[in-house]
Amino acid sequence: MSTTTARPTGQEPLMTNLAFPETTGFAAASAGGVAVVFPGQGSQRPQMAQSWQDAPAFTRWAEADEVLGRDVTHLGLSAGADELREPANCQVALFVHHAVIHESWRRAGGSAAVTAGHSLGEYNALVAAGVLDFADALRLVDVRATATQAAAIQRPGGMLACLGGDEDAVRAACREAGAHIANDNAPGQLVVSGTDDALRRVAEQAAAARAKAVRLDVGAAYHSPHMEPAVETLGAALDATVFRDTHVPVVANADAQLHTAAGDWPALLRTQLTSPVRWRATVATMAAAGVEEVVELGAAPVLTGLVKRAAPKLRRRNVNTPDHLAAS
Repeated sequence: MSTTTARPTGQEPLMTNLAFPETTGFAAASAGGVAVVFPGQGSQRPQMAQSWQDAPAFTRWAEADEVLGRDVTHLGLSAGADELREPANCQVALFVHHAVIHESWRRAGGSAAVTAGHSLGEYNALVAAGVLDFADALRLVDVRATATQAAAIQRPGGMLACLGGDEDAVRAACREAGAHIANDNAPGQLVVSGTDDALRRVAEQAAAARAKAVRLDVGAAYHSPHMEPAVETLGAALDATVFRDTHVPVVANADAQLHTAAGDWPALLRTQLTSPVRWRATVATMAAAGVEEVVELGAAPVLTGLVKRAAPKLRRRNVNTPDHLAAS
């Protein structure tokens, strides 16, 4: 899940020592130092696909209808906010929409040396890097959406954004309340997952730590142990999927490291379900690899704001509409 100004969302990292392959700096520089990134759940907008109907890549919606055997195109063109908020609809629709934008950007001459995605967006990053093909990734997203929705019923909870204040105090409040950091998005923005009672306790202590606590409009405690019931279901689908090695590194949510080996991803995507999204560390990894510009491809600008907080020197650009392609 990614955060927006109107409706933040959440996950976190454990800032580990980052190891950067010696070749990655050269790889990023050789492609103009561009990283392409994709936001996750929470960035959706009703009728978000309408402005892309004339794009050649819009045929991905019809392909999605065929792959999943249902009317996915409706979700991008005419679904209302409530229908689109359902995880089984939201995750699939965002994945297809972001795939259309990425293909359109690439047709317009865009290329990236590094890719990354926030939560759900990681699946788009894998397609952009050539690790997964579109249809296989779509099937995985569909399984993931259904499995996480079922997990939310088994282990109810929600998410809370903590903005500003003393981060150490917020982390301590999570430990005391039995909540979990779900996103470490940027300096001054942590997102917490837990039960309603745990989130209430964290919110109370966050206020004492001068942090603003905002309950998010999501019905699950994503990127936390609450999602453990989904791991087996998604894991079986991952084991049946073909992953490919890539020359374009993908920075993983689970460890904020650069990965090019196909064999890394089944375990990383399993881990992603129950561990924090380390977005702050992801940005640090991209910068250390030689990235100079971050291009966000998505329904709404979300991640570029987080990049600005985490690495102000990096250039940032959004592509949300076809007009943005013409301006690039």
